[in-house]
Amino acid sequence: MIEALDGQRLKEMILGAAATLEKNKDALDALNVFPVPDGDTGTNMSLTMITAAKEVAAVQDDSINSVVKALSLGALKGARGNSGVILSQIFAGFADAMAKADHIDTVIFAGALRNGVDYAYKAVMKPKEGTILTVATKMADAAELIATKSDDLYKQIDYVIQEGEKALKETPEQLPVLKEAGVVDAGGAGFLVIMVGLKAVLDGNVIDSGAILDEQKVVVDFSNLDNSKDDIQFGYCTEFFIKNLYPDVKERDIDAYRGNLAKIGDCVLVVGDLSLVKTHVHTNEPGLALQYAQILGELSHIKIDNMREQHRELSEIDPQAAAEAVAIPADIPERDVAVVAVVAGDGIRTIFSDWQIEAFVEGGQSMNPSTDDILHAIKNAPSRNVIVLPNNKNIILAADQAAEMSDKNVKVIKTKSIPQGIAAAVAYDPDADIDVNVKKMERVTGQVKTGLITNAVRDTKMNGNSIKKDDLIGIYESDIVANGKELPKVFEQLLQKMTDEDSELITLYYGDGTDEGQAQGLAEKAEELFDGCDVEMHYGGQPVYPYILSVE
Repeated sequence: MIEALDGQRLKEMILGAAATLEKNKDALDALNVFPVPDGDTGTNMSLTMITAAKEVAAVQDDSINSVVKALSLGALKGARGNSGVILSQIFAGFADAMAKADHIDTVIFAGALRNGVDYAYKAVMKPKEGTILTVATKMADAAELIATKSDDLYKQIDYVIQEGEKALKETPEQLPVLKEAGVVDAGGAGFLVIMVGLKAVLDGNVIDSGAILDEQKVVVDFSNLDNSKDDIQFGYCTEFFIKNLYPDVKERDIDAYRGNLAKIGDCVLVVGDLSLVKTHVHTNEPGLALQYAQILGELSHIKIDNMREQHRELSEIDPQAAAEAVAIPADIPERDVAVVAVVAGDGIRTIFSDWQIEAFVEGGQSMNPSTDDILHAIKNAPSRNVIVLPNNKNIILAADQAAEMSDKNVKVIKTKSIPQGIAAAVAYDPDADIDVNVKKMERVTGQVKTGLITNAVRDTKMNGNSIKKDDLIGIYESDIVANGKELPKVFEQLLQKMTDEDSELITLYYGDGTDEGQAQGLAEKAEELFDGCDVEMHYGGQPVYPYILSVE
């Protein structure tokens, strides 16, 4: 019987869970509904968990508060794909519920798991049943049930796993697409694997977590380094939490507080609610910032850094090394608005560059960038006002999370594909303000239809159609609408689904390793079949999908 856990034991369990998830990531990737070579739920969850594990491993005092804060921070920074972002939100809620705990018993564990589920649901705009959210909810239900009957944590986690397995088996009945493909939900399976990893440590199993902790990357941000001048307008980076807010404090008081900070500094970030407020501000009057905060509640974790001193120290760094670390070329001037685009493929990147987009994050299908990757690009972008184009539906949540973490004014345009991103880039006006740009760019993305052609990586069934491994498949609006052995036929079937009487332009982007002559032949075929449309062809160099089609 295990009645309570301390921080050290929790730390061991988290590392064990991360290692267990890493070992099972390929099996989780294989659960992807679409038979395409970008089924990366397991990979995304594992990379998220590994980043969290590295933060946890670095904790020195092993208090529960320190461990769960590290778990949440690491997952938040490392979150990749929708599954990774949802997992990071579960951990955020988990950590918040345990922030003041000096031990973990069945009641605290159940409350933390429930809080994590609540956080995750809030992060998803349109939650679907039959996903990780459903499985996690059933597991939280199980944890709460045991908490009312037993003090045995081991028994509780064991029962949580049992109920999680039942919930996972039911996911195909809740999502027809899972049932037709003959798989369970990959995200739900991943969360179950994490819980299995936690229990394995309690079972006394030795789980080697060394491999996932070996690679230690340190990213140094030199984006604000300018050796030619030493004048920083606001010299003190001031950060702290306001907790135990006074009973009469309202949301409008927090808004007024935010406005007061803006008067004495810049880079103002005030996030939270009436239970906890996080503050970040660059100011020459940190004492005044603290006085403003004390009107609202108690101050905690106060951190004040002298940025002028830091600047002088950084000025001694080799300029060549600094230049290589900057994601944005040093000669790009500050703009009113900058755009960060997520791209994969040298041709695609060139197309975006042609439309004055200069800040990029490498990523896309099969290689979703982390929240921290996007946040780093936002920091380096040459403006205080930044628009982010995720260009993939599985990157939108990570982009949203990065926008919330940034102290810049960031807007995410929810581009779900490269063609939508390119349309937004065409509409981008560097001389217009961010609000005008967002309206123009959002309007045009809704007018773009995207199609994809690739090869099936396994046998499956979709929409009543049997698909064999290595078949060519045409995908439109997240549906496989064409498949077969002959490329021209699949190409034609896909375009027939995408075009209507209002279609004016067909654009074909051919990918890395794709024959240009073959692509030219498809473009000519489109001109013959759809004589009312203009047809363009561009080298994209994108991985995974040999052809990306756009219809406007």
